[in-house]
Amino acid sequence: MRKGHFREDLYYRLNVISIHLPPLRERREDIPFLMDHFLKKFREQNQRPVSDISKEARSWLLRYPYPGNVRELENLIERAVVLCRGEVITTQDLPFHLQDAKSEEMGEFPHESKGLPETLEESKRNLILKALQQHHGIQTKAAETLGISERVLRYKMKKYKIRSSRPSPLLCSWGTDPSCKP
Repeated sequence: MRKGHFREDLYYRLNVISIHLPPLRERREDIPFLMDHFLKKFREQNQRPVSDISKEARSWLLRYPYPGNVRELENLIERAVVLCRGEVITTQDLPFHLQDAKSEEMGEFPHESKGLPETLEESKRNLILKALQQHHGIQTKAAETLGISERVLRYKMKKYKIRSSRPSPLLCSWGTDPSCKP
């Protein structure tokens, strides 16, 4: 309208009622209904025997933030119906970028995209931290849990700048460290 491509009087004639429709990521309760609708639509349109979406695939579809809104969900379901090899859409029928959303613990797709090497390094570091925490800083047990040698664990800890949080045995014997567990 400002550029003169659309008549001002026509805009006001059409703009009688404004309806605000929030993005799909803000109305996740609509996603299951839309998934079922699009599944039925594309199953019939493509004459495919696909009858359902697996629980895990539904979970992935519910967690995805849909930057492309409803149209993106529609395209994802159509793609899955066409590529599905069986009667149920599984996570293998979903695109790779959606599968990455699965690993996000909060269910949100990251706004800043990291490359694969950075993501792998961060995952390795987090696994080491969790193993050390689980075994109260005992490196032998943490290495065993991770399926690596103690030497490799120490190398990785140095590489990722992880310090052992295990309290000193000397402090434990004197009872001066309240965080020490005998």
